[in-house]
Amino acid sequence: MTYELTIDQKPTYLHAIVTGRNSRENVARYLEAILRECSARRCFRVLIEEHLDGPRLGTLEVFEIASEGSSRAFGRLEAIAYVDVNAAGDLMQFAETVAVNRALPVSVFSSVTEAEKWLVGKDREGAEPHAAAAELYRSVS
Repeated sequence: MTYELTIDQKPTYLHAIVTGRNSRENVARYLEAILRECSARRCFRVLIEEHLDGPRLGTLEVFEIASEGSSRAFGRLEAIAYVDVNAAGDLMQFAETVAVNRALPVSVFSSVTEAEKWLVGKDREGAEPHAAAAELYRSVS
């Protein structure tokens, strides 16, 4: 394993901080580890703060990770706020779109502060930005 995962329990969500080498395998592994932690702690909202070093993943790899991860997490998480501090371009927005189209409640942010505000706001009525996509997915599946 060439990454380190730190989990900080907040009152209403888990804050997962991942550091290490950027690779398809590491991303898939840490996402699975976070899902296990959420289940074990019965906390279904998570802020993922990614600090992986190295070349960015390609579009196909990002699509596959987002698709596979969405399948595993479907119905198990209420909200995922994602911050990739080394993100460049629109690839993280693409990953968000792939996940949201599979009814995963995820949103990508450029800062931890923005992500925290979104997660805290999930308690308020109308704070679900992707509710329509999730409802559409449920109605056709």
